[in-house]
Amino acid sequence: MLATGDLTVEGRVVTASNLTLYARIDTDGGSIPCVYKPIAGERPLWDFPTGTLAARERVAYLVSEAGGWALIPPTVVRDGPLGPGMCQRWVTDDDSTGWAAVVAVEAGVPDGWRAVLTGRDETGQPVHLVHRDDDRLRSLAVLDAVLNNADRKGGHLLTGHGGRLWAVDHGLCCHAEPKLRTVLWGWAGEPLGPTELGRLHRLEQWTAEAGTVLSGLLTEQECAALADRVRGLCDHGRLPHPDPGRPVIPWPAF
Repeated sequence: MLATGDLTVEGRVVTASNLTLYARIDTDGGSIPCVYKPIAGERPLWDFPTGTLAARERVAYLVSEAGGWALIPPTVVRDGPLGPGMCQRWVTDDDSTGWAAVVAVEAGVPDGWRAVLTGRDETGQPVHLVHRDDDRLRSLAVLDAVLNNADRKGGHLLTGHGGRLWAVDHGLCCHAEPKLRTVLWGWAGEPLGPTELGRLHRLEQWTAEAGTVLSGLLTEQECAALADRVRGLCDHGRLPHPDPGRPVIPWPAF
């Protein structure tokens, strides 16, 4: 439906940095809501080639599915009213439970949470950035390491129907150079578990066979870097540490 249905724009997400449109897909089989990000509405960035973000969103979805994470909503690259762009199944964030993945607290790190960093607020008081100690978030941290995600903000984490975790906004992924910027550093350096290693080994096989699929979405250098990251995680067997030589937290963090 996402790839071939009729796409009609119904609104705009005004808080997004790039042009992000709320749209509807209609087919003979029904109608579904979606996000449509036309390439023409991408804001130029100093560290990512212009016009490549939609393709990177598609790659992130393919990698998530190939490794068995299933954390990213179905995503395609297709034509639309404003030209080609990314089209993704809309996920409604269920905030009725008050569940938040990442928060800032003034006191110490609460039980069931992981510390990311400590800083000071506008009054000079210490504040801690923390995220939940949640297996779903840890799984996403592994996926982000694979994707070299340069923009894992707290606001990119949604809880859908039944409390299922969804991750969105993957336009700044899969650069050939190390770019990992995330708020999910709480497990840095910890050993990967059997499930996580199993996903990585499946993905290692997939990257060796997915050249045709990825060649139209990433450069040859970026494809090679993706395979190298997967291989490195398998060989090292641990979640990465923050690189002290570059920024490792996205801004803003939420």
